[in-house]
Amino acid sequence: MLPMTNEIRTFRIDVPQAELADLHHRLATARFAGPVPGDEPDWSRGMPTEAVRELAGYWRDGFDWRAQEAALNAFPQFTTEIDGQVIHFLHVRSPRADAVPLLLTHGYPSSFTEFLDVIGPLADDGPDAFHVVVPSLPGFGFSTPLSGPGWELARTTDAFAELMTRLGYDRFAAQGGDIGAGVTGRLAALYPERVIGTHVSSDRGTIALAGEQLPLPENLSPAEQSELDAARAAWQAGRGYLDLQSHKPETIAAALTDSPVGQLAWIAEKFQAWTGDGVDRDRLLTNVSLYWFTRSGASAARFLYEAAHSGHGWLAPSDVPAGWAVFNSSPVVRRIMDPEEKIAHWSEFAAGGHFAALEEPELLVADIRAFFRSLRP
Repeated sequence: MLPMTNEIRTFRIDVPQAELADLHHRLATARFAGPVPGDEPDWSRGMPTEAVRELAGYWRDGFDWRAQEAALNAFPQFTTEIDGQVIHFLHVRSPRADAVPLLLTHGYPSSFTEFLDVIGPLADDGPDAFHVVVPSLPGFGFSTPLSGPGWELARTTDAFAELMTRLGYDRFAAQGGDIGAGVTGRLAALYPERVIGTHVSSDRGTIALAGEQLPLPENLSPAEQSELDAARAAWQAGRGYLDLQSHKPETIAAALTDSPVGQLAWIAEKFQAWTGDGVDRDRLLTNVSLYWFTRSGASAARFLYEAAHSGHGWLAPSDVPAGWAVFNSSPVVRRIMDPEEKIAHWSEFAAGGHFAALEEPELLVADIRAFFRSLRP
């Protein structure tokens, strides 16, 4: 193996055939939970056994990893070492020399594959073109293995700022959702002289954090309070994944690293819960396969642990221009998230959900273009 350096190296995905064979063997010999007489096969208690069995069967017999691998390799990929950690990223330059550099940051349990459908349109040769950079968070995908403890939101923000420096981008735009929203906001707070503007994608479920990680506005109407209460109840019912990984990541790491069916259900349940109409199953399984082949179910869990114990909040105030695009939205979202309507660019869409770039790529691309249009040099 070559020694680690600060150089930028080209990267190509090439999962060994032995890894594929091992995956197929594990899927073929997987054990599934037995049904309980009288239970309804819905998602109220998590991913139903029959849904797990069906999707695992397709992963084994119908899903073509090599085809997906080739599609991923159609994008220029690279790695570099920053602060001792391998960082994997896509870098797609626009044909336009005056395109604005744009950093796209994914969240959990996602990966760089979340942005595949928006990269081309964002990097086209029109007047709103961008040079697009899509890194994998440390501990996710091919930004593995982890070099040591301490990789969380703040350290990642500094690493991504350094990445943009190495690519020659002194000034750049930033966009992201979920963890990516935290990185995007912190970039603006810590590097305001470099960040042109920030664009965040979110969804209705974000309001559940009001009173926890976000301020709780006063004088909510009964209807608004009812919607907030429903969001909080849904979050309480579904946040077990976060509580476990924020405090005991090594426990779930054992299951996610040893069982592909466990890794599948762990991710697929969140995609079902957080999306409007779901996502293409091949794209979902491409994402799950990345977690499986790179053993990053464990290291992604560590990221959430480090974030929970870092002392750094998710919000970082800044005077850098900010835009929001909220999917599966309702009027109460802005009432809670931006009660004084200080965010000049606020877009709401009835469609989509948590993974906007996957679910509604055309809407997201149009909103990113519209927001940054007035901020271009």
